[in-house]
Amino acid sequence: MKKSFLFISCDEAKHICDKTQYDEATGWERIKLGIRLSWCKFTKAYSQNNNKLTEVVEKAEVNCMKKDERDKLQDQFNKELVKHQ
Repeated sequence: MKKSFLFISCDEAKHICDKTQYDEATGWERIKLGIRLSWCKFTKAYSQNNNKLTEVVEKAEVNCMKKDERDKLQDQFNKELVKHQ
């Protein structure tokens, strides 16, 4: 089967969608993805979910414990563990 230069497979569209998320897709890849998105509901859903995931990760406010806090908590845990053995 001859590969079309304009129409891409769903797997290739997903790969380009991921590349677009990280600004690594070329202009031509974006055009081919846009064509695929215009008629493929599965690729469109994948793209929408990908965009939502990107937004959630960018807005996430993750507060990690500092190393000294984590060590202090680990020590307390170990002391309590010894008490109950």
